[in-house]
Order: sequence, then structure tokens, then C-alpha cells
Amino acid sequence: MVQPPLAFESFANISLDDPFFDSLKSDYPAFDKWFEGKKSKAENFAYTFRNKSNGNLDGFLYLKNETGVVDDVIPPLPSAHRLKIGTFKINPHGTRLGERFLKRAFDVAVAQKVQALYVTVFSKHKALVELFGRYGFFLVASKPGLSGSELVLERRLDEVKGDVVLDYPRIPLKQGRHFILSLYPVWHSRLLPDSLLKTESSSILQDISHTNSIHKIYLAAMSGVHQLQRGDTLLIYRTADGGSGYYTSVVTSVCVVEELRHILSFSDEADFLKYCDPYSVFTEAELRNFYKTRKYPWLIRFTYNLALSRRPNRKALLEEVKIPASIYWGFFQITITQFEHVLKLSGDYEKASSLVYSS
Repeated sequence: MVQPPLAFESFANISLDDPFFDSLKSDYPAFDKWFEGKKSKAENFAYTFRNKSNGNLDGFLYLKNETGVVDDVIPPLPSAHRLKIGTFKINPHGTRLGERFLKRAFDVAVAQKVQALYVTVFSKHKALVELFGRYGFFLVASKPGLSGSELVLERRLDEVKGDVVLDYPRIPLKQGRHFILSLYPVWHSRLLPDSLLKTESSSILQDISHTNSIHKIYLAAMSGVHQLQRGDTLLIYRTADGGSGYYTSVVTSVCVVEELRHILSFSDEADFLKYCDPYSVFTEAELRNFYKTRKYPWLIRFTYNLALSRRPNRKALLEEVKIPASIYWGFFQITITQFEHVLKLSGDYEKASSLVYSS
């Protein structure tokens, strides 16, 4: 079996001699001792990403559940159930791997029903500070240490800022603004890596921007997509890949619309490519062709908020959710009741309910 790009590894299987850890050893004089302490206990795991060419680490994320007051920072943080991002490092190489790891931290936070996430980071790591800030982490304290003071950044999950990105992965619930969007299998799984079917090999996933990013762009010509607005919820429907769509076409994910643009809104081809390239599954050659032919005039940019635990198929959508068979299944609107029914069938209704807020 091919190891997935994002693995969950025991500290015991990770070498402290990996060059990846050199900067952490430099920043934190006690890092070696801390790491060896984690390594001595079998229950300690971290999320990792390894370079395919040499097996060395290119990404590392350690998460820790905490309750109570955080009293080693100034000022102390009040009592709460938090997920601490204890160690988070990426070797940047232009593939938005940091977003992939941050999404995993959010996934764990939602699953464990914490009130907040927090992280300590030196201000010199500007790219990392900017990444956290983009997703609603705010400076709340400082942490003194042997190598100087660190910033303490916290993201509350029990507060709403009223913004699709700052509130990610929370879902703004607009009355009557829920839609199902169909994606072909060839695009679906590369765009939404946590929504692979059990029959799919993780070897199809690559360390590339559109796979790793929290943000996605999909080009479409489907009837009705012109009505999408920022904050609309999207249920992603993976169409059949051989066999009967009645059983194999499934809803896999919940996403939120960030922006809808028409292809004619771009000043030129270069402007169009700059917008699409980091988040689209299409190759540069395909994008250039789409721009010239205007074959797919609508660009839907959305956030990838939740991969469903169980995937309701077309049969369930027809018979239980009561979606009419006669509609156009490429893109269509559903009611709030139907949206909730899909979440109940997926087993994620309680989890999703904790993410939803009125917009």
C-alpha cells in the first residue's frame, strides 16, 4: 500500500538526526530533550510529510489537547479546552503544504470539540505568522524563553468574525442558499484529498498546490452556477466512475463559496492564469485553452471545510432526501431540510452542527 502524502507517525519512527530538525534545535535549546521524551512513549504521534526522493521530512505537525488556564504566557490565557499546535514546521517549496497541515489541525480541533487552537511562534517566521493570521489566529500574548520571546496566536472556534476565511472551517448558514455541485472523479479526488473513496489509492495524490490548499477553484459551464454568492454552502457530488451511478455517485464534502467570477472579468490571459494556477486541477495548457475558447465561463472559488465520514449515494438522495430524479444533476439547489438530511446520513450532523453559524 502506498503511504499517503500526510502520514500519522509515532515519534519512535522519526529520527531526530533528520536535517529537517536543525532549525528547531537552533530555535529551541531544549528541543532534543523534548523530542526524546516524546519518543520514549509509544502513544505520542505527529503528522508528517516526507520527501519522496530521499525519505527526509518536509513537514511536521504535533498537536496537544489542553484544558484549563495557559499560565506560561503573558498575560495568561483564561481557562478553556484548547488544541495546542505544539510543533509546526514546513520546508516551503511552493505547494501550499502549510495549508494542508493547518487543515488537519482544524479537523482534529473540530473532532475533539475544542473551543480554541493556539500556537507559539517567533516573529522572524513571517510566512508562518501570515499563514495563521489568514485563518483567524490573533495575537493574544507573548511567551518568554531562552531564545527570546515568542508570539502567542490563538484562534477561537466559539467566536464568529463574519468572514468565510477568518471563520474557516465554520460554515455560514444562509437560509435557502445550499447547492449540490457535481465533479467528475478525475477532478474530484485530486481537488479534495480528504474525500477519497475507499476504493481509491492515495497514490493519486501529489504534493501540489491544488491538492494541498484549503482553497479550490473549479471552472464550470453548468446551468445555474451564475447565481452563486459568497457564503453559499456547496455539497460536492462525485459522479459515477464506472458502474451504476445509482449506487456509486456520492456526496463527499461540504464546502463554502468564496467568490464567483466570469472568465471575461480578467484583464488578460496572464491575469486569468495567476488567479487559477495555485488552486485549480487543470494544467496550464488546459487553462490557456479554456481562456481562449471560453468553454467554461464560470470560476467558482470555495473553501474545503468538511470531508463527510459516510457518503450518501444517488439512491439515498432520491429515496431518502427526496431530490427529484428529473432535475439536472450537474448543479442544483436544495433546501435547508435536505442539506441537514444529507449530513445526518453521513453521520456528521453533530460535527457539522458545531461548525454552523447564522450569517
